[in-house]
Amino acid sequence: MQRHTAGLGCLCFGLLGRSFLSEPGVVLCCRKDLFSGLVKNIEIFRRWLRAWMRKNRVQLALTLRMTVAAVVGLGLAQALALPLPLWTVLTALIVTQMSIGRSLKTSIDYFVGTVGGTIYGAALALLIPHHTEWALLVVLVLAVAPVALVAALKRNLNAVPVSSIIVVLMPALAHAGPLDSAIYRVLEVGLGVVVGLVVAFLVLPAGGHRLARQEAARTLDLLAQALGRVLAGSLAAADIEALGQIYERIGQSLTEFTTSAAEGERERSARLSVEPDTQPLRRTLLRLRHDVVTVGRVARGEPMPEPVQGRLAPRLAAIGRVGSDYLRACGMALAARRSPPSAAELEQAFVAALTEITALRREGLTRELTDEAVGRFFTLAFALEEMRRNFRDLGHDVEVTALAPEAD
Repeated sequence: MQRHTAGLGCLCFGLLGRSFLSEPGVVLCCRKDLFSGLVKNIEIFRRWLRAWMRKNRVQLALTLRMTVAAVVGLGLAQALALPLPLWTVLTALIVTQMSIGRSLKTSIDYFVGTVGGTIYGAALALLIPHHTEWALLVVLVLAVAPVALVAALKRNLNAVPVSSIIVVLMPALAHAGPLDSAIYRVLEVGLGVVVGLVVAFLVLPAGGHRLARQEAARTLDLLAQALGRVLAGSLAAADIEALGQIYERIGQSLTEFTTSAAEGERERSARLSVEPDTQPLRRTLLRLRHDVVTVGRVARGEPMPEPVQGRLAPRLAAIGRVGSDYLRACGMALAARRSPPSAAELEQAFVAALTEITALRREGLTRELTDEAVGRFFTLAFALEEMRRNFRDLGHDVEVTALAPEAD
């Protein structure tokens, strides 16, 4: 009886479900909701993917260049019937760097190191017989130790020991003479260098100055975050820890900027770029970082007695707010290669703060402060003056750097 009842219930449920889904309006509504949800998810994914690609476009371009260099290097090495196309492919990958300037330096260093190590290793292999295992060990020691010292003293010649070892050991593995191994080694590496340089110039080329501008924009954004935090008022323990992390990222970004700027100068020396020197912008960024740290240390210290603290706090907060906006706008101007933003509102904020400091001194309120508070007060005044001057230099440097003709 229970079995028949359960079967009848399942049959009724199936008939009701079938009749419900057979209604045209219900099916159409379900399909419409499903389609709209799918379209919404696709649109969200498309926006995320576009933002991610825009953020990582330099890395994606490097990925494409390395892939093309490897494929072209292998194809040419096989077409020329080189014995070990592996070295051509590896050399093409090593030479393909983030910027043209870095590719130039890497190719020169790697090729010079390869030729030097190959000549040294071939000379040892030809002059010292090494038909036994002990003789091979002695030759290997002689092939490694002197050139390893050279590579330790000259970091750009780290390919010398590798080439020396390959020329000494490869004849035993490939059953070829030392001279043939040396010649093929130079040919394979030379072909890889040529492929890497050609790809660096033709496939989405990235100049050092362009990368330096992008890194400078990142530095300015980090400085904006730090300035807004230190002048906004008192900070909690978590905010102080986050501020320390921002300072660390600023240092890393400045290091990357310096490296990219040096690569840009190398391109300009090779007449591959006509952009201006980025050293003035680097000096301005370093000074601004020092200003932010100094002002932040004073502002985040023990509050000054009233009414000094009450009159200074809103002025400093205005500088932090307007200065952060100005730094971000300068960063976007650098990245987009357009004119720097207007500094009128920022200048007004500095004038208001410095005028307030002058009024506090004129009213004699600084006489009631302790020696430590007086020192912090005048340090703050001096730091604000320096920051104001460096902000003016920043506007000039951004204009010179962003609006220069690009010939990467």
